[in-house]
Amino acid sequence: MYTPINQWAENDRPREKFLLKGKSALSDSELLAILIGSGSKNESAVQLCQRILNTTQNNLNLLGKLSIAQLTQFKGIGEAKAISIAAALELGRRRRVEETIVLSKITSSKAVFELMQPIIGELMHEEFWVIYLNNANKVICKFQISKGGWTGTVVDFRVVFKLALEYNATAIILSHNHPSGKLQASQADIQLTKNIIQAGKSLEIQVLDHVIVTETNYFSFADEGML
Repeated sequence: MYTPINQWAENDRPREKFLLKGKSALSDSELLAILIGSGSKNESAVQLCQRILNTTQNNLNLLGKLSIAQLTQFKGIGEAKAISIAAALELGRRRRVEETIVLSKITSSKAVFELMQPIIGELMHEEFWVIYLNNANKVICKFQISKGGWTGTVVDFRVVFKLALEYNATAIILSHNHPSGKLQASQADIQLTKNIIQAGKSLEIQVLDHVIVTETNYFSFADEGML
């Protein structure tokens, strides 16, 4: 047996606790419980959310990777509740992306990682992006050049430099992700970088770095002296 939330002490109910103590006082399961609104016949919304979080090691990043179909496998979670959870986590991801926009100047490989990780760090396929910079190393824009599978993607040099010329970029930074989590440049990565550097020389567009991004870390060609 369990006690429904509406029978809890007022200070312990998630919504009331949010108002009285502020959002930081709530646990992840309590915040999720507010999203889904209700539990099931056998458990409260908080207990249901605790059970869901337990399956993802209480890791919100892992929770955000669950599909609607996977979320609805939990008893008490229908499609509407699953969509509410997925939408909230997607908003959190977009907030992280927007926070990086204030990073107007690239000063290190870590800055590149912080800019690109929310975009490509958690993908299950490879994407190749280029960051376009002005002569003060300030970001003009960034574009996805290609999208591939688990092990690679094809890059068209013409697209890379066509965009650079359109936006009057004087330098570029290459970036792609490794879904495998492997922090090592392949021979294909190395050759691709060399080819782009060579192509950029004739246009006086410098390649400042090539940063390989994973979910939690990165590999920088510039830091490793490979440019």
